[in-house]
Amino acid sequence: MQQGTLGEVGEFGLIKVLTGGLPRTPAVQVGPGDDAAVVAAPDGRVVATTDVLLEGRHFRRDWSTAYDVGRKAAAQNLADVAAMGAAPTALLLGLVAPADLSVTWAGELMDGLRDECQVAGAAVVGGDVVRGDTIMVSITALGDLQGRAPVTRSGARPGDVVAVAGWLGWSAAGLAVLSRGFRSPRAFVEAHRRPEPPYHAGPAAATLGATAMMDVSDGLVADLGHIAAASGVHIDLRAERFDVPAQMADIGHAVGVDPMQWVLTGGEDHALVATFPPDADLPARWRRVGQVLKAATTPDGGRVTVDGAPWTTAGGWDHFGD
Repeated sequence: MQQGTLGEVGEFGLIKVLTGGLPRTPAVQVGPGDDAAVVAAPDGRVVATTDVLLEGRHFRRDWSTAYDVGRKAAAQNLADVAAMGAAPTALLLGLVAPADLSVTWAGELMDGLRDECQVAGAAVVGGDVVRGDTIMVSITALGDLQGRAPVTRSGARPGDVVAVAGWLGWSAAGLAVLSRGFRSPRAFVEAHRRPEPPYHAGPAAATLGATAMMDVSDGLVADLGHIAAASGVHIDLRAERFDVPAQMADIGHAVGVDPMQWVLTGGEDHALVATFPPDADLPARWRRVGQVLKAATTPDGGRVTVDGAPWTTAGGWDHFGD
């Protein structure tokens, strides 16, 4: 890895560091080095999503390494692609950084992006770098539907089952640990630093007949609220269907938080939640956790209940909330 700061190596030196040796996938026809990348879209449709991570708001350098930030930035975007029922194919990076940032940090960020892309079957194909006062990582991810219809938020119907693939509450529990100055239990801290979305479950869910789907980025109750609103339905979750690991319960006891709060409202795990016809033959990775009902609203105006009652404990993420 080249030494020095971004100011010392300059824009084009940094680009050379970031793009050197990036692997390609069969979908990438033209990678970094031209005015734009060329990514095959045999389906004729491209799934696209974008997201931004801002230092101090979405990550802290004293909590996460540059490699962690890269893995997380890629994961939260590639999970959105998978949640549409698509296979991730490509990722582009927009990096804003101060001139005194080390080249090593930027290079390790790219290592994290590259490695998470490889997990999902995608590749980094280009991007842009700009000087700024604060580190900001902007990601655009692309995907291929491979002939499947996209799975949107608006297709849930009364009688459907609600199922989840992936972890819930682990990132929130890890954040609680980090916020109190600790670094263990390590599994939960790592879940916050580097989420592990079940990428392949997204396209598989589309094949299995999923009627609606999204990734859990802002909390399960909040995100299911989006599906319920878009579909014009009500969703009821069953508390006994959720697993609370013993260590998560221990963390909750130590910090005075009911761990179900993390499971139901904690974000950034990037699990997938979907609705399926009641007769769908779901594989073991999908856990049935609730049911879609006819449209109704709870007394507080919500569309999601837990065991038939509103989940009254605050939770869910709003970028412009308090």
